[in-house]
Amino acid sequence: MAKYPMIRWLKPMNRVLYALAPAMVLAVYFYGWRALVLLAVVNAAGFVCEYAFVRQYGEPVSSSVFVTGVLLTLSLPPTIPYWMAVLGMVVAVVFGKMVFGGFGRNVFNPALVGRAFLYVSFSMHMTARWLEPFAGGWAGFLHYSGGAMTSATPLAQLAQSQNISLIRLFTGFHPGCLGETSAMALILGGCYLLAKKIANYRIVIACLAGMVITQTALWAAGIDGALSPVYALVSGGFMLGVFFMATDPVSACQTNTGRWLYGGLIGLLTALIRTFSVWPEGVMFAILLANTFGPIIDFAVKARKSGRSPS
Repeated sequence: MAKYPMIRWLKPMNRVLYALAPAMVLAVYFYGWRALVLLAVVNAAGFVCEYAFVRQYGEPVSSSVFVTGVLLTLSLPPTIPYWMAVLGMVVAVVFGKMVFGGFGRNVFNPALVGRAFLYVSFSMHMTARWLEPFAGGWAGFLHYSGGAMTSATPLAQLAQSQNISLIRLFTGFHPGCLGETSAMALILGGCYLLAKKIANYRIVIACLAGMVITQTALWAAGIDGALSPVYALVSGGFMLGVFFMATDPVSACQTNTGRWLYGGLIGLLTALIRTFSVWPEGVMFAILLANTFGPIIDFAVKARKSGRSPS
């Protein structure tokens, strides 16, 4: 067998990791060094799992597996057991990517496949065990883990009409998943991806517009449980989903018109799921549903341009 490198580093994937760095640093600041250990364990599991598949073809592991590992880790609660996170990563790699033929062929965002599996399989650990973030001074940099336990997240509190500081939501000083709490860090990383043209601006703008328009309509109509659009934008995992998961170049639409429709669908579905379902966070399901319809949207767009009937 010919020699080959263990890892194939892909420049776009490296830049996604750079963009996620602020959120990763704040995850440690808010929740302690356990967040970094969890990140290392999940990525090691992902590398081993993908290597087991690609080595028989004499191919290296692509650096995209680390993007999947970081995204999955940042979308998890700080208290999740290590073995659960590893299991989620294995599902992400095997069923989110390898069953479709490996890198570049997956229909769904792999990190979201792993998170959805954990969400439906271990709902207690994924939805009810949260920590109050450390604050002040070196905060979590001086601790392995800790903080007061709480069962409430901002979306749950907002749904119950409890007042939460918008500044705390934006900066991240509130309970939540490791990398979803700070909209500020995610927007900073997202702007970097847009500037480097790694994330498609059409998807981002359409997602934001779809969410704001739908959420504003529901809120203005006085629908029970409908959040203010400003609070809806900066709470939960919306910013992580918009900038880093919806823009996945493989599972997103490939046509420009399709990207506008795809992004708008994610924003629309996020607002509807958050308002009318039992799940306060709707971004994950919205993106997976949009992934499902992405190829159909592209086919319809191409058929329309060529003058053929989509049927």
